[in-house]
Amino acid sequence: MSVERSGAFNFKGSVTLVGPELKVGEKAPAFTAVANDLSTVNASTYAGKVRIISFVPSLDTGVCDTQTRRFNVEAASLGENVVVLTVSMDLPFAQKRWCGAAGVDRVVTLSDFRDAAFSTAYGTFIKEWRLTSRAVFVVDSQETILYAEYVPTSGEQPHYESVIEAARAAR
Repeated sequence: MSVERSGAFNFKGSVTLVGPELKVGEKAPAFTAVANDLSTVNASTYAGKVRIISFVPSLDTGVCDTQTRRFNVEAASLGENVVVLTVSMDLPFAQKRWCGAAGVDRVVTLSDFRDAAFSTAYGTFIKEWRLTSRAVFVVDSQETILYAEYVPTSGEQPHYESVIEAARAAR
């Protein structure tokens, strides 16, 4: 049974997040998710890369749209060794459609719809809604968490500058 953290996020009221609260310096947990082509990806898919992992409740909301577009712009200046992953419960088809409509081409969208393994491993799974909370992590090429931010309320943005600074330092 996974750890449950009551009141850890505000999404239409206080909700429960399932999974551990990860800290800087810890090893990044293994994960699986579904890519836009319905293939299964995991942590080894991005081995040797610095990863910005951006969790959003749904790409079809204003704040999540803004967050993903911002990381898409930032990705252009981070180099080939950095990959930006946006994770949500949106179906892969919807993620692909959204990326095309938004012109997002530098962020890899991953769906956790199948089993919530990625969001549970990172402590962002919203038990009451079967969505992910807003959170951002930077993981270095050695699988160590360099930055961890659990945004407390769904309508708030993450601290972009701190995320980008951590990713640049890890390159």
